Amino acid sequence: MIEQLKNNWLFARLTPEQLERVSSHAEYLHFEEGGRLFEQGDQARRFFLVLSGQIKLFRLSPDGNEKVIEIFGPGSTFAEALMFREHPSYPVCASALTDSKVIALNSKDFVAMLRESIDSCFLLMADMSQRLHGLIKEIDDLSLQSGTRRVASYLINLAGEGGDNFELDIPKGVMASRLSLKPETFSRIIRNLHDRKILTVTRKHISIHNRMKLQAIADASELCKL
Repeated sequence: MIEQLKNNWLFARLTPEQLERVSSHAEYLHFEEGGRLFEQGDQARRFFLVLSGQIKLFRLSPDGNEKVIEIFGPGSTFAEALMFREHPSYPVCASALTDSKVIALNSKDFVAMLRESIDSCFLLMADMSQRLHGLIKEIDDLSLQSGTRRVASYLINLAGEGGDNFELDIPKGVMASRLSLKPETFSRIIRNLHDRKILTVTRKHISIHNRMKLQAIADASELCKL
């Protein structure tokens, strides 16, 4: 477990003694598809590191509609910021999108360990600040970008460098919710990109035919033509 923890930004700068302490208060958990890690409002006693699979954070509206907040894959941590609250509770629900394994870490003991080391606190604050800037940019993108630009940006990021053919690893409905789009709007955007011969979607497989055009849409320089 210590080696798995060391590969994550949150624990990378901890001393060997601190890593040993963290691992002694942690446990491995396995969740089948659909399994719940916690419910909205539950007391936040633990935070998590994803080892395999995918974990979905979401909220339920009063009418029962689900809004996906975030999807975490292997190597990601979540719920760690809650440990700094006086009486923390989870503001969202969490469930496994696929068969998943996680490490559950004791929030109270982790905070107690940080109180004993000012250096560790400042190192952690620096790393969390950098992550916060990334999240702020994402919020700006969701607020300001058109739906088409959001989809184009998301697909470019999924494809990576030179990966013009790839498989979607999450359901299209979940992706639409993640991008703050209605499923029918998401489908309409994909169909528009298909009609313009920019990409093709067959079930979960995506083929990008014109990466430059898709990138231009992601950069907003082509939005006026939609």
